[in-house]
Amino acid sequence: TPLLVLGYLFYLLLGAMVFQLLEKQAENHFRDQFQLEKLKFLQNYTCLDRQALEQFVQVLMEAWEKGVNPEGNSTNPSNWDFSNSFFFAGTVVTTIGYGNLSPSTVAGQIFCVFYALFGVPLNLAFLNQLGKGLNAHLITLERWVQKPGRAQVVQTLAVAIFLTTGTLLFLVFPPLVFSYVEGWSYGEGFYFTFITLSTIGFGDYVVGTNPNKHYIPVYRSLTAIWIVFGLAWLALVFNV
Repeated sequence: TPLLVLGYLFYLLLGAMVFQLLEKQAENHFRDQFQLEKLKFLQNYTCLDRQALEQFVQVLMEAWEKGVNPEGNSTNPSNWDFSNSFFFAGTVVTTIGYGNLSPSTVAGQIFCVFYALFGVPLNLAFLNQLGKGLNAHLITLERWVQKPGRAQVVQTLAVAIFLTTGTLLFLVFPPLVFSYVEGWSYGEGFYFTFITLSTIGFGDYVVGTNPNKHYIPVYRSLTAIWIVFGLAWLALVFNV
């Protein structure tokens, strides 16, 4: 146990040092660039003063925190239509919690608490049962490859096919779809895929939030279904 604790703390310290090394300089660059853009804006629009600009920036930030995209206009699709609400419900029970959207009414917040209170255990039970079903197929595959006369290379190949199929379905092909629909690079799509299926859910990339794009109504609902099955498969892979 002491060795595990030391290893865990060392892993956290290592991550902290690497993230600081990689991200701090970029953050300083973006901060300086943002301040320069504000100065240029004030120089171009002399009727405004710094206080008025800061107040407008605060309005933008509050709008973003409430799930309203500052881009576009009032004709932007609602964040709370059925498809988006279904997607949000999925992020609640799976504990992904992107953070780009959350209930703003007291009634919605109270309902969210109780919905998560019962939904998270229900989701765990569902994923456990789904994982058992996938595991049953894996056991059948193991029995088939371990029959007398099967070469070791055949056994290895069968397990590799099982893992490769899941990897293609849940980690390789989805970024291609997200890249095409959202306009992301493949790397950004893969990053979103893993951050989602690992339930980290930073919220820096979320599907179906670009106001300049027209999505099919079931796009986010299908994404929520992909998330559920992807979580079950990933849990099985970790277990294996």
